[in-house]
Amino acid sequence: MHTLNVDLGDRSYPIFIGSDVIDTAQLTPYIKGSQVMIVTNETIAPLYLDQLRGMLASFEVDSVVLPDGEAYKDLEHLNLIYDALLEARHNRTTTLIALGGGVVGDMTGFAAASYQRGVNFIQIPTTLLSQVDSSVGGKTGVNHPRGKNMIGAFYQPQAVLADISVFSTLPDRELSAGLAEVIKYGLIYDVQFFEWLEENMPALIARDPKALSYAVQRSCEIKAEVVAQDEREAGIRAWLNLGHTFGHAIETHQGYGNWLHGEAVAAGTVQALQLSCELDWITERDVARATELLAAANLPIEPPENMSEKDFLELMAVDKKVINGELRLVLLKALGEATVTSDYPASSLSKVLNRSR
Repeated sequence: MHTLNVDLGDRSYPIFIGSDVIDTAQLTPYIKGSQVMIVTNETIAPLYLDQLRGMLASFEVDSVVLPDGEAYKDLEHLNLIYDALLEARHNRTTTLIALGGGVVGDMTGFAAASYQRGVNFIQIPTTLLSQVDSSVGGKTGVNHPRGKNMIGAFYQPQAVLADISVFSTLPDRELSAGLAEVIKYGLIYDVQFFEWLEENMPALIARDPKALSYAVQRSCEIKAEVVAQDEREAGIRAWLNLGHTFGHAIETHQGYGNWLHGEAVAAGTVQALQLSCELDWITERDVARATELLAAANLPIEPPENMSEKDFLELMAVDKKVINGELRLVLLKALGEATVTSDYPASSLSKVLNRSR
């Protein structure tokens, strides 16, 4: 097992990474009261819910099982968590445990942030994407029909347990979606990690435990470093959104869940790199290397054919990085070095949005 620390002063917490790290000894120190509410979904519950409940036999344990999918990450289904907490009379010393992927983690975190003005919660992410990205850093929330993740809060967990043994039950498409976020870390922060991914993508696709463990560890190390510097995304943390402004537009336009988050981010990342190349910040070879790596991870490298430039611009206009009417984008100055800027010609963005159409 490898342990990382997200250094946020009195909000600091550990990330435990390894095989079979979900056990009583790891969990119980981070449960503050006698009550526990496990939040999971219909896919994960049959696989892991009883096992987790058994580890918590000394606590008063309740659970709520949500429908599975991004389409249910909304206020209506968030209310199911509040309903369960109130019906079982959970008080403000309760601990919520998110057992699932990014949707479960985001919704559980937001419920914890807002139930009785804030209760404890623990993340047990069960997908690659949630282990390397959404479970770390305290971003919580739900989607709105007009925009992804537009309702939420920054709220840190007590601990994150990233157990790579759960990847044995992860569908291939979900594994690839997680690799989009892993590749992102190399592109924005660590060119040596990017090069390692180029060499080891076949091992990752084959679910080699050693390769997956290192990919999760290095991704979490990078995110922990970035979040420690900029918890509320006033600066460097925005780098973590490479490809996300384009990708969120794709997710919203296509209908939440039709494109997985990582799939949309992959296509959006290619668009961000194309724009970076249009500005002469990176080379065509840089774009080709990143595109080839995303394709090797079995990810889409082009946006949906039915999305026009107008569709993109309308949806990107409600992105959280829009300030005073200016759309700021995360682009690359070089492989391993990102920037956030609104200083790009509209004609260059238009060229990228109309490419491959």
